Amino acid sequence: MVTASLPTPVQPEFDTTIHRRKTRPVPVGSVTVGGGHPVVVQSMINEDTLDVDGSVAGIRRLHEIGCEIVRVTVPSMAHAKALADIKQKLQATYQAVPLVADVHHNGMKIALEVAKHVDKVRINPGLYVFEKPDAQREGYSDQEFAEIGEKIRETLEPLVISLRDQGKSMRIGVNHGSLSERMLFTYGDTPEGMVQSALEFIKICESLDFRNLVVSMKASRVPVMLAAYRLMVKRMDELGMDYPLHLGVTEAGDGEYGRIKSTAGIATLLADGIGDTIRVSLTEAPEKEIPVCYSILQALGLRKTMVEYVACPSCGRTLFNLEDVLHEVREATKHLTGLDIAVMGCIVNGPGEMADADYGYVGKQAGYIALYRGREEIKRVPEADGVQELINLIKADGRWVDP
Repeated sequence: MVTASLPTPVQPEFDTTIHRRKTRPVPVGSVTVGGGHPVVVQSMINEDTLDVDGSVAGIRRLHEIGCEIVRVTVPSMAHAKALADIKQKLQATYQAVPLVADVHHNGMKIALEVAKHVDKVRINPGLYVFEKPDAQREGYSDQEFAEIGEKIRETLEPLVISLRDQGKSMRIGVNHGSLSERMLFTYGDTPEGMVQSALEFIKICESLDFRNLVVSMKASRVPVMLAAYRLMVKRMDELGMDYPLHLGVTEAGDGEYGRIKSTAGIATLLADGIGDTIRVSLTEAPEKEIPVCYSILQALGLRKTMVEYVACPSCGRTLFNLEDVLHEVREATKHLTGLDIAVMGCIVNGPGEMADADYGYVGKQAGYIALYRGREEIKRVPEADGVQELINLIKADGRWVDP
């Protein structure tokens, strides 16, 4: 009797790759934002820029843990001039670090001074204020709207020309909470108002042949932030613009919720291919922001800067204290990069769930664990020796580096 073989099941093809939006490359010192380059991580020091030594130390701390662009605040001319000393001392005692200056208002003398010393200047369109006294009662006519737009252009032009001629860049940083009165009356407190505010400044820059631009559309509420960025992408696509985007949820707060809130906004857009540089804004020491940024990028497969740990949540089948063992494995291997390590409590789901891991640590019988290389079981060892034997396996493969 001949038995017909069953047909091989057809596996549907799913594209799990994030296809990033194509953007132009924008230089920020030694770093490039956009243009297919890896998503850039940035943060902001909280030292007073007048404190040169403190600012240099703060910038260095951030850069040493992986912050690729550092922003500083520039509320006065004295702060702008202090940046010359900060830049010089960084180069003398450490190295050049890509710096961004946050210019708080439309004081053009401050912006022009600071443009000499940094790689990028961030401006907030909402702070370029030329409002009319009776706007609350009458709003703005088309002519009045255009006239104020021309005043903004006249004010912005010297900075644009300075940055253009120096080969530096600008971030047009729109904030939902600081839209100008003119935009609020015309478009409302909406993502549309945010987008129109950004586009007005982009068009001024383009008219002066300056395109080293990065755009942000931040809001403290995640749904508003998502809507604003998506609408900005839609409008730019319609207008043939390809400027990179800086993502962030502004004033996200602190602790677990601040991290979750930032991740909800930033990761959602990155997963759609939107975003070229990110900042997680926490009410904590700036150094706390960098691990969150890299965790977001690692989880999405956009950067691989640490070990990826795969671990089951534990259940009644688990043959060892999974939480303790995962902690031991992590502490022993967390300094490595580019590896996937699975820690699984039992054989039922272990091999399948960890199929893509480089190494596996699996409970197979009481008191013993099995070590895997990929899908292949290599050896079984007493549980007490498991972590060291895992290290020995990684060393045997030539993939170990000392901490």
